[in-house]
Amino acid sequence: MIASLRGTLLEQSSDYLVLEVVGIGFRIEVPAPVLDAAPQIGEPFFLYTYLALRQDAVVLYGFITQEQRRLFETLLQVNGVGPRLALAVLSHLSPDILRSAVMNGQPGVLTRVPGIGKKTAERMIFHLKDTIGPAEGVVDALMQLDSEVLGVLTALGYSMVEAQSALQSIPDEAPEDVEERVRLALRYFNSA
Repeated sequence: MIASLRGTLLEQSSDYLVLEVVGIGFRIEVPAPVLDAAPQIGEPFFLYTYLALRQDAVVLYGFITQEQRRLFETLLQVNGVGPRLALAVLSHLSPDILRSAVMNGQPGVLTRVPGIGKKTAERMIFHLKDTIGPAEGVVDALMQLDSEVLGVLTALGYSMVEAQSALQSIPDEAPEDVEERVRLALRYFNSA
């Protein structure tokens, strides 16, 4: 198995990268956060990878962190979730939001991911509840609060990716009040 690759970025598309390693160009399917973190063409780049062998193809998937790769592998264990859908989940939900949705039984958060309906979201929560735990040092109440803020932002018309970016811009010392956190998150859009 190819567990990781370090090479030079040759090409970047909307859902994959080409990384040259010792003269060989590897096409690697990646979620949106990897594309956001990718350097300029010609720059070095490192990815943790997952190799999927199918009857009709050999596909390499890439991730910035080992946690992303572990979540991808865990999502693949859910009946009806293939690599494309697992990548969509990781593209639209941060690991903390995914954990929060699973731990708090919130299928509505998962249905915001294109390709996931209510039944699939409920199945994912049922199967992942015992395998996906809270991240170390993450306070569950704060995750619930941030989940509510995400819900408000997406109800206002922002995409899940935009809402997560705004959520990450909230200072650590912000009060634990939904209205105040939404106000601080909306500042992100005014400054962008």
